[in-house]
Amino acid sequence: MNWLNSEAFTLFDQHIKWSDVIGNVVGLLALALGWRRSIWTWPAQFLSGVILFAAFATAHLSGSAGKQIVVMVVAAWGFWQWNRGRQQAQDGSIAVRFATWRERGALLAAAALGTLAVGGLFTAYPTLSWDPWPDAYIFVGTVVAMYAQARGMVEFWFAWLLVDLVGVPLNFANGFAFSGFVYVLYGALVLWGLRDWWLRSRNATRPIPEGAPA
Repeated sequence: MNWLNSEAFTLFDQHIKWSDVIGNVVGLLALALGWRRSIWTWPAQFLSGVILFAAFATAHLSGSAGKQIVVMVVAAWGFWQWNRGRQQAQDGSIAVRFATWRERGALLAAAALGTLAVGGLFTAYPTLSWDPWPDAYIFVGTVVAMYAQARGMVEFWFAWLLVDLVGVPLNFANGFAFSGFVYVLYGALVLWGLRDWWLRSRNATRPIPEGAPA
Protein backbone atom coordinates (compact mmCIF):
# COMPACT_ATOMS: atom_id res chain seq x y z
CA MET A 1 0.00 0.00 0.00
CA ASN A 2 3.01 2.32 -0.17
CA TRP A 3 1.74 3.78 -3.45
CA LEU A 4 -0.99 5.54 -1.44
CA ASN A 5 1.68 7.74 0.09
CA SER A 6 3.36 8.47 -3.24
CA GLU A 7 2.96 11.86 -4.88
CA ALA A 8 0.00 12.28 -7.25
CA PHE A 9 0.66 15.88 -8.34
CA THR A 10 1.74 19.28 -7.09
CA LEU A 11 -0.82 21.98 -6.26
CA PHE A 12 0.11 25.46 -5.02
CA ASP A 13 3.65 24.19 -4.33
CA GLN A 14 2.18 21.43 -2.16
CA HIS A 15 2.98 17.76 -2.85
CA ILE A 16 -0.40 16.01 -2.96
CA LYS A 17 -0.45 12.29 -2.12
CA TRP A 18 -2.72 9.71 -3.73
CA SER A 19 -4.20 8.87 -0.33
CA ASP A 20 -5.21 12.52 0.16
CA VAL A 21 -6.83 12.64 -3.28
CA ILE A 22 -8.65 9.30 -3.24
CA GLY A 23 -9.73 9.44 0.40
CA ASN A 24 -11.15 12.95 0.07
CA VAL A 25 -12.85 12.30 -3.28
CA VAL A 26 -14.57 9.22 -1.86
CA GLY A 27 -15.52 11.32 1.19
CA LEU A 28 -17.13 13.90 -1.11
CA LEU A 29 -19.04 11.13 -2.85
CA ALA A 30 -20.24 9.87 0.54
CA LEU A 31 -21.55 13.32 1.45
CA ALA A 32 -23.33 13.66 -1.90
CA LEU A 33 -24.95 10.26 -1.38
CA GLY A 34 -26.02 11.39 2.09
CA TRP A 35 -27.70 14.41 0.50
CA ARG A 36 -29.64 12.02 -1.75
CA ARG A 37 -30.46 9.87 1.32
CA SER A 38 -28.84 6.88 -0.35
CA ILE A 39 -27.81 4.06 1.95
CA TRP A 40 -24.61 3.80 -0.11
CA THR A 41 -23.34 6.88 1.71
CA TRP A 42 -22.18 4.58 4.52
CA PRO A 43 -20.13 2.11 2.41
CA ALA A 44 -18.54 5.15 0.75
CA GLN A 45 -17.64 6.66 4.12
CA PHE A 46 -16.31 3.30 5.25
CA LEU A 47 -14.17 2.98 2.09
CA SER A 48 -12.79 6.48 2.63
CA GLY A 49 -11.82 5.47 6.16
CA VAL A 50 -10.15 2.27 4.92
CA ILE A 51 -8.07 4.20 2.35
CA LEU A 52 -6.96 6.83 4.85
CA PHE A 53 -6.30 4.19 7.52
CA ALA A 54 -4.05 2.23 5.15
CA ALA A 55 -2.21 5.39 4.15
CA PHE A 56 -1.66 6.60 7.72
CA ALA A 57 -0.75 3.13 9.01
CA THR A 58 1.93 2.59 6.34
CA ALA A 59 3.26 6.07 7.12
CA HIS A 60 3.42 5.11 10.85
CA LEU A 61 0.93 7.83 11.83
CA SER A 62 -0.83 5.78 14.49
CA GLY A 63 -2.97 8.62 15.83
CA SER A 64 -4.46 9.51 12.44
CA ALA A 65 -4.92 5.82 11.61
CA GLY A 66 -6.71 5.24 14.92
CA LYS A 67 -9.16 8.06 14.19
CA GLN A 68 -10.11 6.39 10.92
CA ILE A 69 -11.01 3.21 12.81
CA VAL A 70 -13.57 5.20 14.81
CA VAL A 71 -14.96 6.69 11.59
CA MET A 72 -15.28 3.20 10.06
CA VAL A 73 -17.10 1.88 13.15
CA VAL A 74 -19.59 4.78 13.04
CA ALA A 75 -20.07 4.25 9.28
CA ALA A 76 -20.87 0.56 9.85
CA TRP A 77 -23.35 1.50 12.59
CA GLY A 78 -24.91 4.15 10.34
CA PHE A 79 -25.40 1.60 7.57
CA TRP A 80 -27.17 -0.71 10.03
CA GLN A 81 -29.37 2.14 11.27
CA TRP A 82 -30.46 3.21 7.80
CA ASN A 83 -30.92 -0.35 6.58
CA ARG A 84 -33.20 -1.02 9.53
CA GLY A 85 -35.32 2.11 9.02
CA ARG A 86 -35.15 2.61 5.25
CA GLN A 87 -38.93 2.15 4.84
CA GLN A 88 -39.92 4.73 7.44
CA ALA A 89 -40.78 7.50 4.94
CA GLN A 90 -44.00 7.33 2.90
CA ASP A 91 -42.09 7.25 -0.41
CA GLY A 92 -39.87 4.38 0.80
CA SER A 93 -36.80 6.61 1.25
CA ILE A 94 -34.89 7.35 4.45
CA ALA A 95 -37.04 9.35 6.85
CA VAL A 96 -35.47 12.64 8.02
CA ARG A 97 -36.50 14.92 10.86
CA PHE A 98 -35.35 17.70 13.14
CA ALA A 99 -33.89 16.60 16.46
CA THR A 100 -35.76 17.34 19.67
CA TRP A 101 -34.32 19.98 22.00
CA ARG A 102 -33.20 17.19 24.32
CA GLU A 103 -31.35 15.49 21.46
CA ARG A 104 -29.74 18.78 20.43
CA GLY A 105 -28.54 19.33 23.97
CA ALA A 106 -27.10 15.81 24.07
CA LEU A 107 -25.29 16.36 20.75
CA LEU A 108 -23.80 19.66 21.95
CA ALA A 109 -22.74 18.15 25.27
CA ALA A 110 -21.16 15.15 23.54
CA ALA A 111 -19.30 17.44 21.13
CA ALA A 112 -17.99 19.66 23.94
CA LEU A 113 -16.97 16.85 26.29
CA GLY A 114 -15.57 14.78 23.43
CA THR A 115 -13.44 17.68 22.19
CA LEU A 116 -12.08 18.27 25.69
CA ALA A 117 -11.27 14.58 26.13
CA VAL A 118 -9.69 14.05 22.70
CA GLY A 119 -7.89 17.40 22.80
CA GLY A 120 -6.46 16.51 26.20
CA LEU A 121 -5.31 13.14 24.86
CA PHE A 122 -3.66 14.75 21.82
CA THR A 123 -1.96 17.31 24.06
CA ALA A 124 -0.64 14.64 26.40
CA TYR A 125 0.65 12.59 23.45
CA PRO A 126 1.79 15.10 20.79
CA THR A 127 2.70 12.32 18.34
CA LEU A 128 -1.02 11.60 17.89
CA SER A 129 -1.79 14.97 16.31
CA TRP A 130 0.03 17.81 14.57
CA ASP A 131 -2.45 20.42 15.93
CA PRO A 132 -4.19 18.97 19.02
CA TRP A 133 -7.22 21.16 19.73
CA PRO A 134 -8.40 21.99 16.19
CA ASP A 135 -7.75 18.38 15.22
CA ALA A 136 -9.81 17.17 18.18
CA TYR A 137 -12.62 19.58 17.30
CA ILE A 138 -12.74 18.36 13.69
CA PHE A 139 -12.54 14.69 14.66
CA VAL A 140 -15.25 14.84 17.34
CA GLY A 141 -17.41 17.08 15.13
CA THR A 142 -17.16 14.53 12.32
CA VAL A 143 -18.23 11.67 14.61
CA VAL A 144 -21.15 13.74 15.99
CA ALA A 145 -22.24 14.64 12.45
CA MET A 146 -22.11 11.00 11.35
CA TYR A 147 -24.13 9.95 14.42
CA ALA A 148 -26.81 12.57 13.70
CA GLN A 149 -26.87 11.50 10.04
CA ALA A 150 -27.38 7.88 11.07
CA ARG A 151 -30.39 8.98 13.15
CA GLY A 152 -31.80 10.95 10.19
CA MET A 153 -31.45 14.32 11.95
CA VAL A 154 -31.35 17.50 9.83
CA GLU A 155 -28.92 18.92 12.40
CA PHE A 156 -26.16 16.70 11.02
CA TRP A 157 -25.69 19.28 8.24
CA PHE A 158 -25.18 22.04 10.83
CA ALA A 159 -22.54 19.87 12.50
CA TRP A 160 -20.70 19.55 9.17
CA LEU A 161 -20.85 23.35 8.71
CA LEU A 162 -19.25 23.85 12.12
CA VAL A 163 -16.51 21.37 11.16
CA ASP A 164 -15.95 23.27 7.90
CA LEU A 165 -15.56 26.60 9.70
CA VAL A 166 -12.39 25.27 11.33
CA GLY A 167 -11.33 22.74 8.71
CA VAL A 168 -11.02 25.14 5.75
CA PRO A 169 -8.69 27.76 7.29
CA LEU A 170 -6.79 25.11 9.28
CA ASN A 171 -5.87 23.08 6.21
CA PHE A 172 -4.82 26.07 4.14
CA ALA A 173 -2.82 27.52 7.03
CA ASN A 174 -0.94 24.26 7.53
CA GLY A 175 -0.13 23.63 3.88
CA PHE A 176 -2.85 21.09 3.07
CA ALA A 177 -4.18 22.98 0.06
CA PHE A 178 -6.02 20.05 -1.52
CA SER A 179 -7.78 19.11 1.72
CA GLY A 180 -8.69 22.78 2.23
CA PHE A 181 -10.19 22.93 -1.26
CA VAL A 182 -12.16 19.74 -0.59
CA TYR A 183 -13.52 21.27 2.63
CA VAL A 184 -14.80 24.20 0.54
CA LEU A 185 -16.65 21.71 -1.68
CA TYR A 186 -17.94 20.02 1.47
CA GLY A 187 -19.40 23.38 2.50
CA ALA A 188 -21.27 23.77 -0.80
CA LEU A 189 -22.65 20.22 -0.62
CA VAL A 190 -23.66 20.76 3.00
CA LEU A 191 -25.71 23.87 2.13
CA TRP A 192 -27.52 22.08 -0.70
CA GLY A 193 -28.06 18.99 1.42
CA LEU A 194 -29.33 21.07 4.34
CA ARG A 195 -31.93 22.71 2.13
CA ASP A 196 -33.12 19.36 0.75
CA TRP A 197 -33.39 17.66 4.15
CA TRP A 198 -34.99 20.76 5.68
CA LEU A 199 -37.76 20.81 3.04
CA ARG A 200 -38.31 17.06 3.32
CA SER A 201 -38.59 17.20 7.09
CA ARG A 202 -41.25 19.93 6.77
CA ASN A 203 -43.19 17.91 4.20
CA ALA A 204 -43.02 14.84 6.44
CA THR A 205 -44.64 16.71 9.34
CA ARG A 206 -47.26 18.49 7.21
CA PRO A 207 -50.75 17.09 7.97
CA ILE A 208 -52.49 15.18 5.17
CA PRO A 209 -55.65 17.05 3.98
CA GLU A 210 -58.94 15.38 4.94
CA GLY A 211 -60.14 13.06 2.21
CA ALA A 212 -56.71 12.78 0.58
CA PRO A 213 -55.25 9.30 0.09
CA ALA A 214 -52.75 8.32 2.82
